[in-house]
Amino acid sequence: MRNIDTVIFDMDGTVLDTLDDLTVSVNYVLEKYGMPGHTRDEYRKFFGNGIRYALSCAVTAGTGEGVIDEMLPLFKEHYNEHCLDRTRPYDGILELMKRLKVIGYKMAIVSNKIDSAVKELNNRFFSEYVDVAIGEKAGIMRKPAPDTVIAALKELGSRKENAVYVGDSEVDYQTACNSELPCISVLWGFRDRAFLMENGASIFAESPDEVFYILASDKI
Repeated sequence: MRNIDTVIFDMDGTVLDTLDDLTVSVNYVLEKYGMPGHTRDEYRKFFGNGIRYALSCAVTAGTGEGVIDEMLPLFKEHYNEHCLDRTRPYDGILELMKRLKVIGYKMAIVSNKIDSAVKELNNRFFSEYVDVAIGEKAGIMRKPAPDTVIAALKELGSRKENAVYVGDSEVDYQTACNSELPCISVLWGFRDRAFLMENGASIFAESPDEVFYILASDKI
């Protein structure tokens, strides 16, 4: 049993439904390179380990690393312009954050998204509740390395012994393990329960309300 006072959230698939805007931006890049696009459900499996990994899954088989290098700036430019077109918080997330804030929880968001996009999205949707938002940038290893979590805990003035991680993917579960934090795996995001269980997850929430009840139960 832990005395939890800090919640570290993943972004895509956990607090924000970003899949539509990500799909449009990657398909835009693929079209520019004469490659076929993919559906929203197909992209659900690609995201979670950074945009380079997603692009490597999306490109035509045999595409060289150099081509992917060329694609990255084009994606970043398009996504930075369109990351708010369809993106929205999942139902119940803002209410969850408000309830946690009222009773004194500290909150952060860590993501493998580009740091500028993470901060812009946090400022747009969650700044009333979330004080720290960290994304992919030079000098900090992306998840599942614990670097973003460690940096967030430091900025919040929190200890890992008093923190819990909330995410939707196998990358999030491994990040929590590498950070020595318990993980609540949410089921409204990019992965399903069976897949998460295969990858070690054991604490699940089907709704933001259930995340609150798990935290309130002190059974983590």
